[in-house]
Amino acid sequence: MNAPPIPDGGAGGSLPDIAAVAASLKAAAHDKARRIQQITGQVRMLALNAKIESSRAGEFGRGFTVVANEVGTVGEHIAGLARELEADVSGRINDLQDQVARMAERAQGDRLVDLALNAIELIDRNLYERTCDVRWWATDSAVVECAAAPSEERAAHASRRLGVILSAYTVYLDLWLCDLDGRVLAHGRPERFPGVRGGSVAHEPWFRKAAALASGDDYVAGDIRREERLGGAQVATYCASVRAGGEASGAPLGVLAIHFDWEPQARAIVQGVRVAPEDRGRTRVLLLDAAQRVIAASDGAGVLSERVALRHDGAPSGVYRDAERRATVAFHATPGYETYRGLGWSGVILQSAP
Repeated sequence: MNAPPIPDGGAGGSLPDIAAVAASLKAAAHDKARRIQQITGQVRMLALNAKIESSRAGEFGRGFTVVANEVGTVGEHIAGLARELEADVSGRINDLQDQVARMAERAQGDRLVDLALNAIELIDRNLYERTCDVRWWATDSAVVECAAAPSEERAAHASRRLGVILSAYTVYLDLWLCDLDGRVLAHGRPERFPGVRGGSVAHEPWFRKAAALASGDDYVAGDIRREERLGGAQVATYCASVRAGGEASGAPLGVLAIHFDWEPQARAIVQGVRVAPEDRGRTRVLLLDAAQRVIAASDGAGVLSERVALRHDGAPSGVYRDAERRATVAFHATPGYETYRGLGWSGVILQSAP
């Protein structure tokens, strides 16, 4: 039996190539077994005809009867061997096909986990830069002077300075300088967001954490939320201490809060993950916070309202089948980046069956 040629797929061919060859071999084995059975059927028919003719010949046909019987027996043996061959080859090929299917499933699962890691790594690197920005800008002389001795003149100067920063860093909605009581002394976009200055943020969790920071080298990274004073936009707020002399060890004077424009940046990341075009319609790329709340979704659905309860069993990454969602779920927890430890977030891929 001549096997069909194996397609050239590099080192041993790809899994789809191997699966195609296995299916082709199975079909060829079945075809050859059927042809052998057809031939043995013809042999048995010839043997039967020979017996009939030998019986008609009487005494003179006895020797031919023996030959006819032997031919029939050989035909039965050949037919039995053909059935055994087909069953054996088909069974082995079925095993091969099962192994290839499992390998393909594992390879696809590993790829989905890699995509989940790619999504969370991109956001980690992005947010690491935010932690650097806020600690740097908290040492700006205009910010330090306004926090040390607030006045209309210094507040106006600090606001202009913060506005210059915003003009260069378009990923931020606004920057707020607050005193230690939580009152906003200055911010970078008074025309766009009037009413912010003079307001109190003392009750905000991010402010309370920032006011308790031990040094100017530390920072606070807040959960994603909507900030009504910024038009209800989704923001990631990062804070650092403003300290005397702009020194990390100086006495605390206030807090600088920078509001990262979360929604468009996060959307660009989850929509930019490289899902195959043919799989994009059945695939959701998500970012989840530590409470497993959706904070970004490639389809835009469920942001800040949907929760995806991952079955991670304490593992940082994995893949499993979710029967309720009828989807494969792949996830990877935040690895952090440089000094940014992450907030317990995860990248997640939900892919329904084709």
